Amino acid sequence: MQYSAAIMASTKQRQSRPKKQEKKPAKKEKWNAPTSFLKGKTVLVTGGTGTFGRAFIKQLLTFSEVSKVIVFSRDELKQSELAAHYRTEPRLRFFIGDVRDAERLKLAFDGVDIVVHAAALKRVESVEYNPFEAIQTNIIGSKNVIDAALYKKVSKVLLISSDKAVEPINLYGATKMVAEKLFIAANVYAGKTGTACSVVRYGNVVGSRGSFVELIERQKETGVITVTHHHMTRFWIRVDHVMEFVFEALSLMQGGETFVPKIKNMPVIDVVKLLAPSCKIQVIGMRPGEKLHEILLTKYETKQTYELPRMFSIIPVGRKTTWLKDHSLVAEDFTYSSDNVQFLLSSDEAAEFFKI
Repeated sequence: MQYSAAIMASTKQRQSRPKKQEKKPAKKEKWNAPTSFLKGKTVLVTGGTGTFGRAFIKQLLTFSEVSKVIVFSRDELKQSELAAHYRTEPRLRFFIGDVRDAERLKLAFDGVDIVVHAAALKRVESVEYNPFEAIQTNIIGSKNVIDAALYKKVSKVLLISSDKAVEPINLYGATKMVAEKLFIAANVYAGKTGTACSVVRYGNVVGSRGSFVELIERQKETGVITVTHHHMTRFWIRVDHVMEFVFEALSLMQGGETFVPKIKNMPVIDVVKLLAPSCKIQVIGMRPGEKLHEILLTKYETKQTYELPRMFSIIPVGRKTTWLKDHSLVAEDFTYSSDNVQFLLSSDEAAEFFKI
């Protein structure tokens, strides 16, 4: 059954039932990720001046247990702005550098306990037309991060990946898929260094720089919102949820896991109708490398995927794990794609999610 047809069928079914007295929505459970593992630790984030990096640093600095936070990025202007914003914060340090520079990474990683690797070229259309640059940053850069972490015996290294890494059809997704493979394989090479490398993978971040929601806000004044396809769907996640998810993944990781949050989907055109109800919608056609629907778990990964309360954890084939022994594998026919109505945001959930 197609996505739109499933939604219509579900709607008709609901309409045919006798109306019941509506219950008040349940109070949202606060997600308190553990932070004790940060006590006395030095944390470095590559791409620290990007959307993720800024939010991650802001959250890190609220934890008094953290000893030092290092921002590693190549944008000196954004670093100076960040430094001015946190001018009274003594735990914050800044390193100008590029993940393409292996030697610079080794210097930056000296004395670091935890590395979160968020630096990447991320614009799908830009990467399609600049493939060699994307390979240098997203693949070679990730290898350099791993090598420097092993050389400096960093305890934990976490890659920030994307749903576009799953069954990729564009170069950005392909580079992220390779980066994921490198991080998982790095655990074999770690030996006695004690370095654990893992991955987090999630969908579209609402409010991030260059996001679709940001595009809607920019286009509202024109009265016309552009979409690339009527039936396109996406997974959606808020920045605060990303932070909670990443901190929990950091606390749980032993090396080799790919963590995927439990998040919901919504058709892109419905997001436009929700955020800009008075605007016209113009379909302009799909861009190079763009998918109609996104996937967060492949059918091959489900055989190795464990379900946790707020996320899934994929374990490499042949790897033994003890910390997941109390959790169950997902069903073999489990599909975690953005056109699966099982994960569709309800109208009330969407209004709350997008703060309407």
